[in-house]
Amino acid sequence: QVQLVESGGGLVQPGGSLRLSCAASGSIFSRYAIAWYRQGSGKQRELVARITTSSTSTYADSVKGRFTISRDNAKNTVYLQMNSLKPEDTAVYYCKAESLVGDYWGQGTQVTVSS
Repeated sequence: QVQLVESGGGLVQPGGSLRLSCAASGSIFSRYAIAWYRQGSGKQRELVARITTSSTSTYADSVKGRFTISRDNAKNTVYLQMNSLKPEDTAVYYCKAESLVGDYWGQGTQVTVSS
């Protein structure tokens, strides 16, 4: 099993930046693809970005060019660098560890983009 803890959320003004972290423990981190999802109030949870075990990354169209996902296997951590934030990026952000034997979710971190 994998335990995931997100951090780095908060309140930021439009155009600002935040870096989210997803720290993992409990299993061999490098064997998992990691994805960031978000869920805004009254909305469905949506995929934001994913990074594979070989560090190939993909992004939702809405965040391409603004968000960057990366991983540091030595620190068992995945990051989501978010730049040029918009009010519509406001959501709870979750990370998910994905493998053939199962998926694991973190508890989420709130990101609020507002002036």
